[in-house]
Amino acid sequence: MSQGWTHRAPALAALDARARARLDALPPQRLPKGATLFRAGDSAAGFTLVLSGRIEVFLPGPEGRGLLLYAVEPGQSCMQTTLSLLGGEVYTGEAVTAGETELVLLPRALFLALMDEAPGFRAFVFAAFGLRMREMMQLLSTLAFRRLESRLAALLLARAEGERVAATHQELAQALGTAREVVSRRLDGFARAGWIETGRGSVRLRDAAALRDLASETLL
Repeated sequence: MSQGWTHRAPALAALDARARARLDALPPQRLPKGATLFRAGDSAAGFTLVLSGRIEVFLPGPEGRGLLLYAVEPGQSCMQTTLSLLGGEVYTGEAVTAGETELVLLPRALFLALMDEAPGFRAFVFAAFGLRMREMMQLLSTLAFRRLESRLAALLLARAEGERVAATHQELAQALGTAREVVSRRLDGFARAGWIETGRGSVRLRDAAALRDLASETLL
């Protein structure tokens, strides 16, 4: 008998056989880059489990997508979805796939049933929620105590695949909650310092150590 998709999700290792079978009955979906999963004001239809890829959750700004709140990668959860399903809250953010993403959507009824009946699933949800809350506190600290240059350096390091960051200036600006022109000026400064090279839709890191030093700086 072939294994279902849950064997690819180490975070679900504590599931009992019945809960695992109920989840394995759900079909994985593949979404392209840029697919919108929810917008501010929507209610959660289900709980998303990411198998591969990345979903980014933004706080809407006055001109559309704004500050990047967090990313959902394999083994992680969306805090806003958990709040919506358990507390009836509507979404306050917008979720978009950052690249091709494979995921499984648990219908709301199944999610609530597993929360009641499956201790392993419940432990996963609350552990992931706690981790996300800690990350949100770190984000608040970052916004309060780190300069934009420091935040940009940290973002480049976090998104780098090898030496390359596949992102436009606009995408980086959206993630930082600022204007594209502001990010472009900072990137030009990084390039003049010899830390990066900019290209069409990408940034190549030339001096990751210098970027790490900048990323660690605070206003204090």
